[in-house]
Amino acid sequence: MSEFTALIERQKANVLANKTKPVSDRIKLLKQLKSVLKKEEEKLITALFRDLNKSEFDAYTTEIGIVYTEIDFFIKHLRSWSKRKKVKAPLSHTGTRSYIYKEAYGSVLIISPWNYPIQLAIAPLIGAIAAGNSVILKPSELTDATSIALAKMFSENFEEEQIFVVQGGPEVSKTLLAEDFDYIFFTGSERVGKLVMEAAAKNLTPVTLELGGKSPCIVDDTADLKVAAKRIAWGKYTNAGQTCVAPDYIYIDKKIKKEFLEELKRTVFELYGEEPIDNDRYTKIVSEKHFDRLINFLSNGFTVLGGKTNREELVIEPTVLTDISWDDHVMAEEIFGPILPILEYEQLAEVIGEVNKRPSPLALYIFSESDEVSKQIISSISFGGGCINDVIYHLSSPFLPFGGVGSSGMGSYHGKASFDTFSHSKSIMKQTTKFDIALRYGTTKNSLKKIKLFLK
Repeated sequence: MSEFTALIERQKANVLANKTKPVSDRIKLLKQLKSVLKKEEEKLITALFRDLNKSEFDAYTTEIGIVYTEIDFFIKHLRSWSKRKKVKAPLSHTGTRSYIYKEAYGSVLIISPWNYPIQLAIAPLIGAIAAGNSVILKPSELTDATSIALAKMFSENFEEEQIFVVQGGPEVSKTLLAEDFDYIFFTGSERVGKLVMEAAAKNLTPVTLELGGKSPCIVDDTADLKVAAKRIAWGKYTNAGQTCVAPDYIYIDKKIKKEFLEELKRTVFELYGEEPIDNDRYTKIVSEKHFDRLINFLSNGFTVLGGKTNREELVIEPTVLTDISWDDHVMAEEIFGPILPILEYEQLAEVIGEVNKRPSPLALYIFSESDEVSKQIISSISFGGGCINDVIYHLSSPFLPFGGVGSSGMGSYHGKASFDTFSHSKSIMKQTTKFDIALRYGTTKNSLKKIKLFLK
């Protein structure tokens, strides 16, 4: 037992007592959540600035605004999603009616990361409470100002049997993972994801793991290079590259590499100025440890753009590296920073072969005007999700499930996928008592022969 055991039991009891079951109450809770977020918006934006130097624009568009949209989508659709669903029955079940009921798991643990400390905490929380669960939320200790703001916000506005925020470092997470939760949702690294799954296995607790990986961006010779450069630069350098679905590296057709690099340079200057290192609206690296890890990559290949660093401010300029191969250290792990390696290719089959040698990425992006090229890539490479002629944008659609595959994660969320993730589908069949099919009991003449004919 730990200091959290009693609270978890109260949360489970809260769900079992049907206090979270009425859909009207869940909608009311979602509306309350949005109202509280609106009230605390300025404080949350200030906390994001302290932790990551996020501008008000970035804080709203990538963290808070996207959460408002998700809440509104849930409020609009929750009644429909929660209804009992009638399903068909086979001929062998004549006389029956079959239904699927959605029910809450109970007490849910959500462990969220530091890179989007509000969005990646609140987005899964929305799905969990909409499905009728109670939640313990463990935000990252690396963004302590935001964690403190979230803890204060929830403690002052919600019952702890509904939502409770736990602060602390890895030891606190370890203590929580030893508890008997009904569901665990984790966003973070593959290394920690394995520890979460190992801990969950001890209690046979179901999990969703949102991890990461090296997400490729493939640019062929039919692509609109001006559009591609602008969208890739935006997706890569937003949040200083600290985005799990940011393009990790570019694979570009050798024939257009030079022209693309010129467009990319123009775009970076347009977005961040000619001296991005001095741009006070540019997001910083979260910690010295991550900063030191990233600057080790700068010795790889040839730097054609950026490369300047400021250790005191934990800032690394938007950087582009060329003359890169798979033997370079920068290609050995997910970068998770504002460094963009560029590899070139002559044949698309070469790209597909190299990507498939590595673990399945969380995202993949294609810039091409050829439907055949896009179809070939999508059908040949395993990845979580992605875009054609854009980057990152897919994760903001509530109609698209978001999640990884293989080492980039398991399970999905956003929109209805979130509701389904945090709901158990209970199957119920109602049988008639007006007649009985004697054949199933095996007591009638030639019953086995008849069953074989029937099931053939």
